[in-house]
Amino acid sequence: MALGVFVGSFVLIWGGMYLSRPDRSIPPYSIGSQEETAVAIHVPSWTSDQEIETLIERFRKVGRESRNFGSLKVRPTTPDDPTNRYRRLTLYIFSDDTWAEPVMLHKYLTGEDRDVRGGFGRALRGLYRLVESEEEGRIGPMLEGPETAATQVYARQLFKGPLNVPLDEAVGPATAP
Repeated sequence: MALGVFVGSFVLIWGGMYLSRPDRSIPPYSIGSQEETAVAIHVPSWTSDQEIETLIERFRKVGRESRNFGSLKVRPTTPDDPTNRYRRLTLYIFSDDTWAEPVMLHKYLTGEDRDVRGGFGRALRGLYRLVESEEEGRIGPMLEGPETAATQVYARQLFKGPLNVPLDEAVGPATAP
């Protein structure tokens, strides 16, 4: 009897740990701050561009399937709309947690500090934007000008277009001249 209780307790503990394990198919991340529809995410500094692309694709998948980003730790961005609590969402992904702080996100969104605004764009590692029925995904910093072959080395558009296009036919990045 005691042995059964002992083994049973380990089975329950193992089962609980297995069911609550983190998703290992995406890199670890934390929500640094959220202001209305804008969300700043922090990933570890060793996170590769490929892993950030995987994270963006996960958000894209949720955006297309259910638009319920709550399971990905994002609070509702349009809470006044009871039918669709995530109509608009912009994720900014950073390796440096300083840029994901609430003060920095606020200064960027309000444009009150030009230095912060410029640094925010340069420090960006990835972006996912969902607006009504359009979506966009990018890797790398925000570019000041048009995308060229040289800038595609460190910054590139993963996708941009309407949500009603199947994932395998979605509009991808334009090739540089």
